[in-house]
Amino acid sequence: MFHAYAASSADSLFEPFEYDPGELGPDEVDVQVEYCGICHSDLSMKQNDWGITSFPFVGGHEVAGRVAAIGERVAGLEVGQRVGVGWTSQSCLRCNECLSGYQNRCPDAQGTIVGRHGGFADRVRAQAEWCLPIPDGVASVDCGPLFCGGLTVFNPLAENAVPPTGRVGVVGIGGLGHMALQFARAWGCEVTAFSTSPEKEDEARQMGAHRFLNSRDASALQSAAGRFDMVLVTVNAALDWDAYVNTLRPGGTLHLVGAAEKIEATVFPMIMGQKSISASPTGSIVRATEMLEFCARHEIKPMVEQFPMSRLNDAMDHLASGQPRYRIVLTAGE
Repeated sequence: MFHAYAASSADSLFEPFEYDPGELGPDEVDVQVEYCGICHSDLSMKQNDWGITSFPFVGGHEVAGRVAAIGERVAGLEVGQRVGVGWTSQSCLRCNECLSGYQNRCPDAQGTIVGRHGGFADRVRAQAEWCLPIPDGVASVDCGPLFCGGLTVFNPLAENAVPPTGRVGVVGIGGLGHMALQFARAWGCEVTAFSTSPEKEDEARQMGAHRFLNSRDASALQSAAGRFDMVLVTVNAALDWDAYVNTLRPGGTLHLVGAAEKIEATVFPMIMGQKSISASPTGSIVRATEMLEFCARHEIKPMVEQFPMSRLNDAMDHLASGQPRYRIVLTAGE
């Protein structure tokens, strides 16, 4: 039996819950959870904001732990090895997306907390390919948020072929944005933080920003006109989209990883400057591996607040308040 914390409805608290995961598949791995980050997606899923939640709901898709059991066809992993599991737990590995290296775009991909039970538990089960070895130099306590939030903001730098001489703007200095600043700075870019919270300027600069702009100030946005190769939007709020498109250089990209409801932008300036708007999910297996190696090389890690897993409900309330600096990590067994 796996022992977890589950919510029986969108309005209920997480309570102790145990379940039988069934026989371990030949290509599956059981991971003993040591740490599990809490992402805003866990809150959205618990509240069934996207209409895809199954109850009882066991959240948690930012797992760092150790291999506890492996299926008979699993190669390359050993019991006791440090691994992590992120948003995706399984993909078909046969479709065009998987075979081209974009397993995260597989139409049959399964989310760790979508139709499955996640890492708010003592163990979690996943396809072996999605159990990613944690390299030396990356502490397990820091790992969880990297597997979802970290990968989500690392992926656009590679997918958009941002050069190390590029200029990157990051909109929103929160759970995603504070990691995006670190990645872009280590990538070699000139980095600008956009935030509605002026009190975050010192922290933003410590995490890699060369410049800081108050995004509520229209004149500040105008002062950055034509500056950026990429502006990475990490918030899910409605923005003045034309103002941000205006900050792009010719050929630049406004890239979204925050789930804004919709975008309204004037097309003609995009045509004349050959500018684009794009978006992406988390990242592939290979991209996640590259991200972890990049973190180890450049000593990149999220800023976390720790809670014992037994205080999961308190941690979820803290997340809902919008106050965490900047990710929450649960410690299993406490």
